[in-house]
Amino acid sequence: MSPNHPRPTLATARHATLRAEAALPTRYGDFRIFAFECPLEGIETGAVVHGDVRGAENVPVRLHSECFTGDLMGSLRCDCRDQLEAALCAIGEAERGVVIYLRQEGRGIGLVNKIRAYALQDQGMDTVEANHALGFEDDIRTYETAADIIRLLGIKSVALISNNPKKSEGLTENGIMVTGRIPHIMKPNAHNRAYLETKRLRSGHLLPLSS
Repeated sequence: MSPNHPRPTLATARHATLRAEAALPTRYGDFRIFAFECPLEGIETGAVVHGDVRGAENVPVRLHSECFTGDLMGSLRCDCRDQLEAALCAIGEAERGVVIYLRQEGRGIGLVNKIRAYALQDQGMDTVEANHALGFEDDIRTYETAADIIRLLGIKSVALISNNPKKSEGLTENGIMVTGRIPHIMKPNAHNRAYLETKRLRSGHLLPLSS
């Protein structure tokens, strides 16, 4: 392994366990990819790392929640794909950084319920109202696994790439030192402008006023 890349141990974390790693050249830069088993959720997930993060402080970290519709299918109803690609581009150009891909589709409610929420939004509800109508809080994601992965990568502290204060709170509650926040603002489109405004007004995301 290159000395410029981290060498996490295979020690078992409270929840996540590192199981494999390899080089990953991408259109955004050269990364290493790490695969984890996550017993808390009963799934596997991954993280990509650029540069040497072991023992480093103030490491730029993006916690990206899985989005089948946006990340893979190019949906314009959200800004998820834009956020993912922007984070990979920024980290690929930086000295170091990490993107952790959290398997928490639909803010934790899963793909089927997310599409049910879409159907309710098509009838005029916003994202928060739709989740409540299905019996969920507007965001039920948790960050124990993300904290485990950060520890396994040997990171001392993070600068979180996020507009969502709940992510910083979630990491802090799970023992991760968050030293700062890097805003992650995407340009709205005609299909997601109301979605982003709901994030700002009802979910506490630190976003500018829609123009």
